[in-house]
Amino acid sequence: MLYQISDGTVMAGGVLILSHIDFEIRGNEKIAVVGANGAGKTTLLRLIAGEIDLDRDDKRQGPGIRVSRAITTGLLKQSLISMKGPERTVEELLMGDGPAGDAFSRERFLWETEFDRMFTGLGFQKSEKKRRFSSFSGGEQTKIALIRLLLLKPDILLLDEPTNHLDVPSVEWLEEYLKSYEKAAVFVSHDRFFLDQTADVVYELSGGRLTRYPGNYTHYREQKQKDISLKQKRWEKQEKEQKRLEELVERFKHKPNKAGFARAKKTMLQRMERIQKPERDEVHRFTGEITPAVMGSKWVLEAKHLKIGYDRPLLELSFRVKRGQKIGIIGNNGAGKTTFLKTAAGLLPPLEGKCLLGNQITTGYFDQHTADLESEKSVMQHFHHQFPALTEKEVRSKLGAYLFGGRAASRRVSALSGGEKSRLVLAEILESRPNFLLLDEPTNHMDIQAKETLESAFLAYQGTMLFISHDRYFIRQVADSLLIFEGEQALYYPFGYEHYLEHVRKSQGKAGAARIQAEEQALRDSLKAVPRAERHQLKEMGTEEAYADWRLRLAAEQMELAAQKAGRLWEEQERQREELLKRMWEEPGPGGEIPAEGLKKDGALSLAWEEWTKSCLEWYEAYYDFSCSAGCRI
Repeated sequence: MLYQISDGTVMAGGVLILSHIDFEIRGNEKIAVVGANGAGKTTLLRLIAGEIDLDRDDKRQGPGIRVSRAITTGLLKQSLISMKGPERTVEELLMGDGPAGDAFSRERFLWETEFDRMFTGLGFQKSEKKRRFSSFSGGEQTKIALIRLLLLKPDILLLDEPTNHLDVPSVEWLEEYLKSYEKAAVFVSHDRFFLDQTADVVYELSGGRLTRYPGNYTHYREQKQKDISLKQKRWEKQEKEQKRLEELVERFKHKPNKAGFARAKKTMLQRMERIQKPERDEVHRFTGEITPAVMGSKWVLEAKHLKIGYDRPLLELSFRVKRGQKIGIIGNNGAGKTTFLKTAAGLLPPLEGKCLLGNQITTGYFDQHTADLESEKSVMQHFHHQFPALTEKEVRSKLGAYLFGGRAASRRVSALSGGEKSRLVLAEILESRPNFLLLDEPTNHMDIQAKETLESAFLAYQGTMLFISHDRYFIRQVADSLLIFEGEQALYYPFGYEHYLEHVRKSQGKAGAARIQAEEQALRDSLKAVPRAERHQLKEMGTEEAYADWRLRLAAEQMELAAQKAGRLWEEQERQREELLKRMWEEPGPGGEIPAEGLKKDGALSLAWEEWTKSCLEWYEAYYDFSCSAGCRI
């Protein structure tokens, strides 16, 4: 299938929304459309769905929209999709869209099986099919509308913010479904992790124009940065050349013997192709380090048999945080994440056990309540009041780094949105340079530009972080390890979010296997949050030693794999050389040299030896760390 929009324009109420856009869907591409709020993303989806038409344009040649064959489209909107017969059950509504025939036909059976798979995959119980549609909440009704759309399997599936009403398991299910969807899909979402998992093409909509980028969201951001950098260099080169020519014209235009030269340079200047100055990326990237005023002790936080909760204990955990760690806290709502963070920050007393900060540890705490700012001062006045030692120029520079540049710095604090207030408070916390940040949902209600600016700041931050977030992309970018709250326990996972997801997928793929594989059980036993009473007397491996042990075993595995790869390439090359030498002996070439194709594997073998050497060094470093954590037995 091929769907094309060529030189398309859409206006609404006399306002230009889409300006001479080119858009294309090839085969079963999964396309993400990104852009600022109000850029026209939903308008584009409605255009593809056939709900609106292109405006007439005298400049456009041809129909504007071309399709290689007759197609079907299906659009899931942000607002709730109304279904006929709200007093009917979900089963009656959705099975009514199924194939004709009796209940025992093969087509009907396959439809119902697919319906059940989607219904349970998105978090419903199978028995809830008998409930009336009107009895479900707004978010649940939108999920049911999504199921209905997926069952219809349109040629172009159009989704406008499909993850808004989905919990993480449901989003993950939808990601896997879209990856295997046999037809095309176009979607708009602010969930960057969702876009990374599902999109193979990204269209950026800005200023009414579309730009196509191959790859997922992360690839798009990387390529856009490269494009801006190249355009900036070309523009600077042009500006330099223009200045040089202008100086030559001005210098020689009044000299009779150089007048012809000056006219030639002026002509060159007039004919020079003008390169527009590239628009700056709306995301600010911190290039330097944000260093705490005081580094503090090696161990930042230590919890010993800590029981947390209000009226009753939610769970018990023993846990240590080392200086420089950035630990993301994940888990279902109500599992105790915020309670633990408040206890760690000293805002809640422990029910039992100890929760101690290290020496010279200074904290910066953030939650949604700390962002409830009400002030009639401007952003600049408010920030300057917090840091009076800064000059006005320094204040403007620092606020600009957090996207409060220009007029934004003059806005009243009370007029800011919730996300903007949060950004201002986080800027103040980072500027105060504590060495331990405790953050509860720091990027809530922020747009993508603000999130990526703060991600850059937290990556530049050289202190320790303990943070809660439901933003999977943010967790992946910032966290180097995880604290996972499940049920009535918490598990420390000493690797990043993507490693954890891959680990979970592998574990779930084994029939009857526990989520944590058998070879990692020692780590789980040593770090589980609710130790069994009979284990309290056992000498257990500490967090640092367990982490070092795990690193050592993984490093050994990588070293073995690298050695096997290098060995295979070496054997293959030796066998190839023997064959070539035999051919040379039997059919000598000019000068008797080995043909060039005989050296094809040299580069791969050299790289393999380098990888093996590197893996050996990494193993030695892991071995050294493990030995030190176990008492420096080296």
